Amino acid sequence: FGRAIAMPNLTPPVRTTADAIAYRDRLRGARPPGSRFEPLMTCYLTDETDPDDVERGFRDGVFAALKLYPAHATTNAAAGVTDIGKLGRVFERAEKIGLPLSMHGEEVDPDIDIFDREAVFVDRRLGPLTESFPGLKIVLEHLTTAVAVDFVRAKAPQVAGTVTPHHCELTRTDILGGGLRPDYYCNPVAK
Repeated sequence: FGRAIAMPNLTPPVRTTADAIAYRDRLRGARPPGSRFEPLMTCYLTDETDPDDVERGFRDGVFAALKLYPAHATTNAAAGVTDIGKLGRVFERAEKIGLPLSMHGEEVDPDIDIFDREAVFVDRRLGPLTESFPGLKIVLEHLTTAVAVDFVRAKAPQVAGTVTPHHCELTRTDILGGGLRPDYYCNPVAK
């Protein structure tokens, strides 16, 4: 491969341009001799993300995208976004400069069934976000529901989606049938 998106959900997360430069340097340092592989860096959004730092990182060729993880939605998402409404200035800036937003799309309200978290996120968060920022390019990562696929199709080209192959192969029965199989557990949960 010549390049890949480097997800920022490390411990600690890659939250700033300086963090991304340091991580990119570590990734480049791990390349075998002669490799031209290039990591494409992303910025881990928090409620306090600075739009000026985001723009600086993009203009300096560091950030290829923003990455939104709802707090506690997936691996290393404890520092993620608790209130998407707090990121209006960041989204406005990203829309203005053409920086894509990549998102883990799950609503983490404990009253929502784990198998419905993606569909509820699309309805509660993603739909309004596309209306508020119609020029913001968005990628909804690892789609697992027909609701999400239908939304991406309806909102293209503003919204794109990715599919994780094992999310399409596994079902609830694989995870829970015949005893709990934690090795098949992933977020969003396979449907």
